[in-house]
Amino acid sequence: MLYKKILIPTDNSKVSIEAARHGLEIAKLMKSKVYVIYVVDIMPFVGLPTEGFWEAMREVLEEEGKEAFKKIETIAEEIGVSITTEILEGSPAKEIVEYAEKKGVDLIVMGTSGKSGIDRLLLGSVAEKVSKKAQCPVLLVKMRKDKKE
Repeated sequence: MLYKKILIPTDNSKVSIEAARHGLEIAKLMKSKVYVIYVVDIMPFVGLPTEGFWEAMREVLEEEGKEAFKKIETIAEEIGVSITTEILEGSPAKEIVEYAEKKGVDLIVMGTSGKSGIDRLLLGSVAEKVSKKAQCPVLLVKMRKDKKE
């Protein structure tokens, strides 16, 4: 199977940067076009008083996205792959799946935190939701034990 377009969603976590490295390596081998996205998650702020707060929070989250892009751009340059970056806003799983469909992505490569128990029950996993709803294959990358903090 040839992956012509690869989507790498990031949240700037160590595991998402590790996943990006895997996605970029695949892209190099397959000569794929690579999209890297960061989704500003608005869900935790729905219903909160927003006067001035949301704008400040959005700026902080967008900066985190830009920081992630810098890390991934550095890796992409080392590997020899060019990337297209974009910051989106909304519910992460929904935005990732919709973006993949809109761009005609053949593969989504993303990190999974490996949350379990009550955290997973309450929050759900973005990676799990994406893997269930995406119309293309999803490669989930876990942080290797020797790479954890």
